Amino acid sequence: TTLPSPACNDTAVEEAADLALRQINADQKEGYILSLYRIFSVREHPQEITGSVFYLILDVIDTECHVLSKKLWKDCTARLAHSAVYGQCKAIIYINQARNIAHLNTYECILQPVPPRHIWMVCPDCPVDDCPTEPKYLEAAVQSLARFNEESEETHYFSVLNVTRASVQWVVGPAYFVDFLIQETSCSKKDTIANISKCKPLSSELARIGFCKGSVVNSHLEHEQFVTISCEIYSPQ
Repeated sequence: TTLPSPACNDTAVEEAADLALRQINADQKEGYILSLYRIFSVREHPQEITGSVFYLILDVIDTECHVLSKKLWKDCTARLAHSAVYGQCKAIIYINQARNIAHLNTYECILQPVPPRHIWMVCPDCPVDDCPTEPKYLEAAVQSLARFNEESEETHYFSVLNVTRASVQWVVGPAYFVDFLIQETSCSKKDTIANISKCKPLSSELARIGFCKGSVVNSHLEHEQFVTISCEIYSPQ
C-alpha cells in the first residue's frame, strides 16, 4: 500500500523535520550544523496504537556554526550562497506527541559544495574555498590565534587543533580566511611561552575546545598584516 503524503507545510511534518535535523546534527562529531532549506518530500505511516513514522527527504544547507557548539540549527546563520555546502538528508523518524517521543531510526546525508566555476560566474571577487590542510592556512590560524591568546582573559594558552575551512581572496595582497578548532593547553598565561605549539594539551576531561574564525590580510602597499580573530570556547565535551 502507498503511504499517505501529508502537505510539506503541515505542522506535524515541519515538527518532524525539525526534530530529525536536530538529532542528525547532535550525532555529528565534526563539520558544521546543517539547517533546513526545504522539505523535499514526506510520507507518513500512522502506527496502530499511537504515533507516526515519517519518511523524510530534507534539502539542507550548512551554517556558520560548528557542530561542537551544540546550537540548534534555527539559531545558526546559513552560509552565504557562494561558500555554502548543499545537500540532502533522508531520515526515518518515529514521533509520538502524546508520549513526547521522537526517535530517529536512521538517516543518511549527502553533501556537496557549490562548484568553483559557479562562484566565479556569480561573484568573481568572492573568496574561493581552498584545501584547509595547506600549510599557509595553518600559519594564518596560528597568527590569528596568537592575537586571541594575547587579548583573551583565559588562564591557559590555546593551540590550533585543526583548520576546518579555508579560503583565499586578493584584496590589497593575499587575504587568508580560516575557520579552525583550538584546544586548551597546560601552559599558563602567567608564563612567557616562546612556542605555544610545544605546549601539551590539557587532558580531555579538563581541556576546553574552541572554534575560531580568523583572517590574515597581507598589504603589499603598506608592508603590514591585518589580523582578525573571534573565538567561542566550549565546555569539555
